[in-house]
Amino acid sequence: MRAARRLPCRLAQATGGARSDRGSATAWAIGIVLIVGLLSGAVLDGGNAMAARVAALDIAQQAARAGANQLDLATLRDNGLVRLDPAAAQHAAQQFLNQAGANGTATATTTQITVTVTRDQPTLLLQAIGIESISMKATATAVPATSP
Repeated sequence: MRAARRLPCRLAQATGGARSDRGSATAWAIGIVLIVGLLSGAVLDGGNAMAARVAALDIAQQAARAGANQLDLATLRDNGLVRLDPAAAQHAAQQFLNQAGANGTATATTTQITVTVTRDQPTLLLQAIGIESISMKATATAVPATSP
């Protein structure tokens, strides 16, 4: 029994004192938890931002297709050339964006229409470090075509 009581004292002396490391594991654990939390926030909010960008790209592509359907019928009938009516194409794309509830712009020429959608994705965990939202932009271009 006597040897069992002396063992902790001898170990403490051999390691330089048992009380000098007290609390270091707690500080280390708190640091690891904070790092894991920040990385989790980056992964979660980054994934949500990527999903929102895909949704914005889908809306931009659909709006561009809606605009590309606005052909200049007079030129098509007279010359057989497939051209866009730029004003009608831009209006159709903007109308699609409005119906979808998306913020964006449409620019059209006689040969193509380009639609850009901007979207702000609110963050969930990154708000803890002051990042309220992630802004992204998606652009799609469509050209007029007719079936043979």
